[in-house]
Amino acid sequence: MKLNILSRLKTFYSNSRHVMSVSYKPDMDTFRKTIKVVLIGTLLLGFIGLVISLIIGVIA
Repeated sequence: MKLNILSRLKTFYSNSRHVMSVSYKPDMDTFRKTIKVVLIGTLLLGFIGLVISLIIGVIA
C-alpha cells in the first residue's frame, strides 16, 4: 500500500513538473481578454439564474 502511494506521488510530481515547464505567463493583453471573458460569462450566468429565480417565484 505504501509503495502505491509513493508511486502516485512520484507520478504527480512528474506531471506537475511537465505542466510547469510547458506553461507560460500571459502578456497583459491576453490577461485582460481572459478577465473580460470570465466576467461576461459570470454576469451572463448570474442574469440567467436571476431570471429563472424570478420566473419560478411568480409561478410558485
